[in-house]
Amino acid sequence: MPYSCAAARLKPVLAVLALSSGLAYAEAVDCYVNYGGETQLIRAMPTAAPYEVAPTAIGSLFLFRVVFQRTPPGLGAIKVYTYVDRDPPQGVALVHQAEYLYPPLPSHGPYGFTGLQRVYEPLRDGELQYWCAWKK
Repeated sequence: MPYSCAAARLKPVLAVLALSSGLAYAEAVDCYVNYGGETQLIRAMPTAAPYEVAPTAIGSLFLFRVVFQRTPPGLGAIKVYTYVDRDPPQGVALVHQAEYLYPPLPSHGPYGFTGLQRVYEPLRDGELQYWCAWKK
């Protein structure tokens, strides 16, 4: 059997071995969200269905959503949305949106590729802080 044919047959076997041994990795975006003195980790995995990514409740005031898209090629991005959940009749309102390149630029400080971000909600005087790191 020629070498290239044998190598082609081994690829699926090697892939299964890598997965079972933990050698395979998955990219993720880890965001550290602080509100009211509590820090919460929100991990975003790559998605092909950005509209299906649900926000995470942060305290009783904020909703935080991270959308991590690798495709289509050249248009991949990491998008961060912060909403405030106000009482009716206002309801949920977007108060912050940020978009970062994929893959993100290397971080040069302690606060990942986003830097330390602060989001304010003026009616109740709420402040949310976050920063995100790319895990590869």
